[in-house]
Amino acid sequence: MMRKILLGFLVFLVLVVALLAAAPFLFKDKLRALADKQIAQRVRAKVQYNPDDIGVTLLSTFPDLGLDIKNLRVIGLDSFSRDTLVYLPQLRVGLDLMSVVRGQQIDIKSVALDRPEFSVRVLKSGRPNWDIMISDSAAAAKGQDTSQVNLAIRGWNITDGRLRYEDLTIPVRLDARGVNHSGKGDFASNIFDLTSNTTINKLTANYAGIDYLTDKQVNADIAMRMDLNKSLYTFKENQVKLNDFPFSFAGAIGLPNATDITYDVTFKALQTDFKNILSLVPGVFTEKFKNVEAGGQVAFNGYYKGVQNKLHMPGYGVNLAVTNGRFKYPDLPQEAKNINVKMVVDNPSGFTNNVKVNVSQFHLDLGTNPVDGNVAIDGLDPMKVDGRVKANVNLAEALKVYPVPGLNMRGQFFVDATGKGTYSKTQMPVVNAAIKMTNGYVKSNKFPAPIEDINLNGTVVNTTGQVNDTYVNLPQFHMMLEGEPLDGRLTAHNINAPIFDANVKGTVDLTKITKIFPLDGMTVTGRVSGNVAAAGNMADVEAGRYQNVKASGTVQAKNVTYKSKDLPQGVAISSAAGTFNNNQITIQSLNGTAGSSDFAANGTVSNYLGYLFTPGQPLRGTMNVTSHNFNVNEFMVDPVSEKSTATGKAAPAKATGVVPIPKFFDLVLNSKVDNVTYDNLKLTNASGTVAVKNEVASLKNLTFNTLGATFGTTGSYNTQDLAHPKFDLGLNIKNLDFQNAFKAFNTVKALVPLASTVQGVFGTNFSVSGEMDEDMLPKLSSLSGKGLFDIVKASVLQSPVLTQISSLTTLPELKNLQVLNKIVNAQIVNGNLVVQPFDLTIGDVKMTLGGTNSLAGLLSYVAAINAPTGKLGNALNSKLTQLTGVQNIQGTDRVTLGLNIGGNIASPVVKLTSGSLKDQGKTLVTNVVKTKLTSTLLDLANKNRAKTDSSQKATAVTQQNAQEQLNLEIQKKKLEAQEKAKQAIGAGLNSLFGGRKKAAAPAAADTTKK
Repeated sequence: MMRKILLGFLVFLVLVVALLAAAPFLFKDKLRALADKQIAQRVRAKVQYNPDDIGVTLLSTFPDLGLDIKNLRVIGLDSFSRDTLVYLPQLRVGLDLMSVVRGQQIDIKSVALDRPEFSVRVLKSGRPNWDIMISDSAAAAKGQDTSQVNLAIRGWNITDGRLRYEDLTIPVRLDARGVNHSGKGDFASNIFDLTSNTTINKLTANYAGIDYLTDKQVNADIAMRMDLNKSLYTFKENQVKLNDFPFSFAGAIGLPNATDITYDVTFKALQTDFKNILSLVPGVFTEKFKNVEAGGQVAFNGYYKGVQNKLHMPGYGVNLAVTNGRFKYPDLPQEAKNINVKMVVDNPSGFTNNVKVNVSQFHLDLGTNPVDGNVAIDGLDPMKVDGRVKANVNLAEALKVYPVPGLNMRGQFFVDATGKGTYSKTQMPVVNAAIKMTNGYVKSNKFPAPIEDINLNGTVVNTTGQVNDTYVNLPQFHMMLEGEPLDGRLTAHNINAPIFDANVKGTVDLTKITKIFPLDGMTVTGRVSGNVAAAGNMADVEAGRYQNVKASGTVQAKNVTYKSKDLPQGVAISSAAGTFNNNQITIQSLNGTAGSSDFAANGTVSNYLGYLFTPGQPLRGTMNVTSHNFNVNEFMVDPVSEKSTATGKAAPAKATGVVPIPKFFDLVLNSKVDNVTYDNLKLTNASGTVAVKNEVASLKNLTFNTLGATFGTTGSYNTQDLAHPKFDLGLNIKNLDFQNAFKAFNTVKALVPLASTVQGVFGTNFSVSGEMDEDMLPKLSSLSGKGLFDIVKASVLQSPVLTQISSLTTLPELKNLQVLNKIVNAQIVNGNLVVQPFDLTIGDVKMTLGGTNSLAGLLSYVAAINAPTGKLGNALNSKLTQLTGVQNIQGTDRVTLGLNIGGNIASPVVKLTSGSLKDQGKTLVTNVVKTKLTSTLLDLANKNRAKTDSSQKATAVTQQNAQEQLNLEIQKKKLEAQEKAKQAIGAGLNSLFGGRKKAAAPAAADTTKK
């Protein structure tokens, strides 16, 4: 009996081990097929993965079945076709083993993500990139099975993830790095508790281009009651810690229907120590901060309540109060003290324009230097504002209170500014602001050269609230940068069309300036010196009345370099000198390089004031440009992102991208270049005139040599639609070798495949237009044109077409052709080459040839051969007797054969289609070619009509979406105004029935007088 039990147990173990080992083979293909089916039916996106990166196991996940997928990527469609929404280096899914075995419905019990990257975006139109899932109802409407996969998750885990969120409608950006998240909850039940823990190593939050949180740490423990029946999610115990600042939530979030989200959430600080909220100040959270001495109290609470849908956003409010705050770094001699802040943000309607912000008190002492301020804001557009800021700070003492690593400052900085009134496009508050810097000094560790002797004072004054009554006066500013002075002054008023008077004199070391004031994504070096003065009215600039503007000066530049993300190859100007007046700039000399390309230039530029100060006005001028070597490939950009495709490390040898024409240039360039690199071609002795205007380059008498031939061209290149650049060129080519042309030009390979078997030289005078593709090569399907080919001499040897013609006609002299001084007319229609009939004479045999060939390489030619009857073989004579009805064909002198040539250049198909005793070959071929041309033109017309219809349909959809968005905005504005009116009425009733007004509080002492 014991032996049987042991034997049975052994058999059981063997079966278990066998099942564990066989799991990958039993279930892998089944799960992959299910995944592919679900993706195809339920996902509107490109899902990329390698089938070899899928693994199935039971050993490490028993009793669940483990599904591992590596390097899975989800990419959006249409507007998001270049966006990776999700990248999962490793995805582990735990599946209920028995549900997989049964196969009717598979239960997902756990999900684990290692190092995932999520990139979530919302366009200005409001369209999100995450809307890729097809709903159950939509899938069911298509007859698809929506029950094959069931979420019965009990636990999930994310390790070292990254989340990027960008909403252009607000605009806000979040970047969370080092995200670790785990959660537990029984999704198989309808009502259950969900608990989760989330940590973020670095969180950055940006609103409207300003970072409000920088590399902050987050630790969140959240417990929620999940009611899936009611779609109601209620916060239970939770605590969130942002850096050292802990706070908590209470309330609920609901999804009552398909369009609304309801919020009823309050939040508050869990601790009231000032040090905790101090950790949110940018740059404070360091190891030193842990030892900072701090005191004072904080009160912080708020709410988020209401409905979110297309028309509404929840209302919100925040209250913050800091009382008697202070902090002191242990190794610094002074402290910040008397920090008192009272701030209320309230917007119960949720409409952004109805927000009210009241900072009724803000005061702190930086050592002995006081800073005071207050501001009240009502609405955003228009914005009612009433505020003041006043400070008189010794910068050296300020650094003794609050350390800024790597920065040294000194000097006295004073500001006193008040503003009261309405800010809008047509109004601004009454303003009185004064600013002054005395004996300033700034030095950064990033670049040791300091800015010294900074002295400036100025005022901004507006006494009426009218925009044009704003006066800016900076009577003098002075600074020294390594012994080099920079001096100037500025006065301006009438903001809509400023009246200005300014001058600047000195030398600027761009290297030092950009080290002190870094330019994002750009590197600039070199020295620029000049003496510049300008006075006048911007109304005259905009109207082109430059004679009314006083401008003059001289500028010299040496060793100036510029490099950016859009121009990684960089531009270096070794020397430049110029003078200018109110009308134009005269560039006396300009020498430099752009990447590996050198250039020298001189000439004049006009309308520079309009170009600099009035958006949309062009820069005009005439320049003479020369170069020894110029590489066009370096200046190509991606047609979608409009970013440079050059790496900046080495000159690309092949074209990648398209060459953009600047938008607001109206320039004539007389150019002469010794050597040009374009794609894989080398051009020499290039010269001609290029007129650049409105993103179109017009070429005039442009000539160059390449492939042993001479090229001339006149025409245009248009990048007004950079994704679809167009060209319209007249080409004049002389002495081009057939084989060189076939090897170098894809256009010749596609449109003239017969050239592959031709030896010799030809020329052409051809007009062609079309569209460039993403690598600056002609898009063959878009080509149209016409012209002639001048065949100087050509030998057609070992051609499959001629071999078949020779064999069929038993005329051996047709196997190889010699052609001299022959003119051939041709057209390009809808990307197809149409060759007009032309004649050849080979001994006593006459041939007429014409027809078309397609982009797919298919031949559709006709040939008529007029030959002596006696040279034809008996088999062909018998066939001709049938075609002509002449019994004694041998008794005739000559006969005309009609041939159809089909197939492709490698495998042609030649058939005899007609025979005639008349010499009518020219007429025969001409009629057939006319028919083919008419058919091709009709196809083109239908194609253009379909394209127009599609464009009109797309335009109609766009207009409908725009109208819907406009209607939505109108409804929002209406509701926003109603809510604002309610608030105003409520405020009026409170004022009417609220009893006696309280006495005004005494004004705070003006501590800055100290």
